[in-house]
Amino acid sequence: MDDPDVINFLLQTEIIPLCLRIMENGSELSKTVATFIVQKILLDETGLNYVCQTAERFYAVSQVLQNMLQHLSQQTEPSARLLKHIVRCYLRLSDNPRAREALQQCLPKVLRDDTFIEVLMLDQTIKKWVTQLLVNVGDGSNQQQVDGVGVLQ
Repeated sequence: MDDPDVINFLLQTEIIPLCLRIMENGSELSKTVATFIVQKILLDETGLNYVCQTAERFYAVSQVLQNMLQHLSQQTEPSARLLKHIVRCYLRLSDNPRAREALQQCLPKVLRDDTFIEVLMLDQTIKKWVTQLLVNVGDGSNQQQVDGVGVLQ
C-alpha cells in the first residue's frame, strides 16, 4: 500500500522536475524508472492534485510525456514497458477534470492512431488503458477508427 506521507515528502523534495529531466535525457532504463515514479505519484490523490494544481505543472508533465511518445514512435521496437507507464500517467491525468479538458486538445496523435498497434495487440493492459483514456477524453471517433483495425475492441 502506498503511503501518502511518502508522496508528500517526495513532492517537497522537488522530485517531479528531476524525474522529468531524466525522462527526457536518461537511458531507457532510467526513463522507465523515472516515469514509474511519476506514475506512482500521480496515482496518489495528493500527487495528482499537485501536478494539476497549475497549468505550468500539468503542461511540463504533459510535454515530457508527449516527447517520450514521439521518441518511442520512431523506434522500430518501442519499449512496451515504458509505453505502459506513459499511458498510465496519461490515464491518471484524465481523472482530473481540468487535466481531462486539456488532454482533449493536447493528447498526442500517436495514442489516437495505430502507431503502437503491434504493442497494443501484444499487451492487453496497455490496450485497455488506451481505450479508457480515449473514452475519458471523449475521443470516441478516433477510438472507433482504431476499433475498426481490431485493436481496441
